[in-house]
Amino acid sequence: MAPAPNSGPTATTVAVRGLAAIGYWRLFAVAMPHLAAAAIMLRTETDFSSRAAFLLAWGTLNFFFIVWLRRPALSGALSLTLVVVLVLLSRLKHDVVQMTANFVDLILIDRDTAAFLFTIFPNLRWSVVLAAIVILPLMYALWWLDPFRIRRLPAAAGLLACLAALTGCAAVWPGEDWRGYYDEGYLSKFALSGVTAVSDFASHGFMQSDASLAEKLKVPPVDSCQVAGRRPHIILIHDESSWDIRQAPDVKVPAGYGSHFRSFDGKQRRFLTESSGGASWLAEYNVLAGLSSRSFGRFSYFVTRIASGRVVRGLPMALRRCDYDTASLYPAYGAFMSARGFHTTTGIEHFYDARKLGAKGIEPDSFFYDKAVKLIAEQPPKAPLFAFVYLAANHFPWETRYRPDLLPSWRPPGNAPVVDEYLRRQTLSAAHYRNFVAELKKKFPDQPFLIVRYGDHQPEFSSSLLDPGLDEASIARKFDSYDPSYFTTYYAIDAVNFQPVKSPTVMDAVDAPYLPLVVQEAAGIPLDPSFEEQKNIMLRCKGRFYTCKDGAEARRFNRLLIEAGLIKGL
Repeated sequence: MAPAPNSGPTATTVAVRGLAAIGYWRLFAVAMPHLAAAAIMLRTETDFSSRAAFLLAWGTLNFFFIVWLRRPALSGALSLTLVVVLVLLSRLKHDVVQMTANFVDLILIDRDTAAFLFTIFPNLRWSVVLAAIVILPLMYALWWLDPFRIRRLPAAAGLLACLAALTGCAAVWPGEDWRGYYDEGYLSKFALSGVTAVSDFASHGFMQSDASLAEKLKVPPVDSCQVAGRRPHIILIHDESSWDIRQAPDVKVPAGYGSHFRSFDGKQRRFLTESSGGASWLAEYNVLAGLSSRSFGRFSYFVTRIASGRVVRGLPMALRRCDYDTASLYPAYGAFMSARGFHTTTGIEHFYDARKLGAKGIEPDSFFYDKAVKLIAEQPPKAPLFAFVYLAANHFPWETRYRPDLLPSWRPPGNAPVVDEYLRRQTLSAAHYRNFVAELKKKFPDQPFLIVRYGDHQPEFSSSLLDPGLDEASIARKFDSYDPSYFTTYYAIDAVNFQPVKSPTVMDAVDAPYLPLVVQEAAGIPLDPSFEEQKNIMLRCKGRFYTCKDGAEARRFNRLLIEAGLIKGL
């Protein structure tokens, strides 16, 4: 009998031999980034829609790198590195401002912003160095181990397909803003926010405004300011994270707490901010430009960077019309969120950042008050000064004691350690402010001063004190709806050798963009046409700005400023 023909090795055997020929370590190098990404997805994404967005974003990243490199192992590793960095930065941002990272946050990355973060988190620098030491050799090894080469044309087709599917995903499951407050879904929210940001920009650009108006706003002549009487020096104090914590139940406060929030007339007034827990630069935009950051929609987080060189209207510019010298004392690097460019655009002539002031890390309030006193002493006779004094000692984190050598007699009232440290810094801040006022009275007995202070936002832990029983989703919805309990701080007016002028704009509660009006009215400064128009809005809207008539007043006012050439390119 003839022997049966040899059928040869099975398909399984051939596959195993082929894999063995390639090398299991090389195959593992290709598969490992995808397995790690799957683990991150299961850990951070909570539902079907977010996981679908994660997978599409993951595919987009991989195909993008494959188009350039053709190596799937290295492309996967680079994609995984970006995802891990995004997760870490999202968690850091959430710790600071209670929101995770979104697509527009790409603008945040610059040298001075990084330097600011390294000042706040000194161990972060070594973490970055260690990560680079580990990652760079690994990337080289993957370049060498990767046995596959993928053609660029199929990779480009995959890239376009993933982008198209991601766009469809954003249309079917549009991201709700309040989900940005969830400490989860980092990649899916980042990817979907990219789709919506591009869509929003295509629809109305950076700033919301009416399409056209029949009315026009007159631009005042440079020398049109005529002040009756002596003009006071004006000092505007940005009181970092300051808030009357007695708004929260069951918080123990030290004796005498609360006097810092009262004005010269004994009244305590409310300041309605546009951020909570962080993003102090939103308040900067409010009080210098006199406009609402909320008009920038999804781009509001970067309002000072967008407004730099474009919004040429503001409180400093109005005061310069009345021959004021204008200066800012800023506690960080000038390029952080384009602070220098924004301040000078709104009329600041002399910008002193941390480097120019000689600040070493986070300085106490007394450091900036001393610099302000020095500036006033250098002023020519009868030349009034506007100084924007930006404090920083009450900045997060409150987990560690700031400058233990200061206020050695402090005794914690008995709250959670973070709350007690916050109260300690507030007590220190109030003492430094009292010393500052005493110094003004002593050194400048014949010079008038108007001092206006405001809290730029509540501290990041305020929501847990205000609503201890609410879950994260409910708290996020209150943030998204701008619940006043989360966005109310204080503003106070004080004076030295000066009687503040009475005005209907000095209301018990004002939206942050109206503070420049309050300052000018209390100082007796004539308003230019743009502030006159804004005063009319303030009075008929009873202290509300962006929320008045569902934003109609703010959009109309933005268009007036655009037509007058005071807002450009937006």
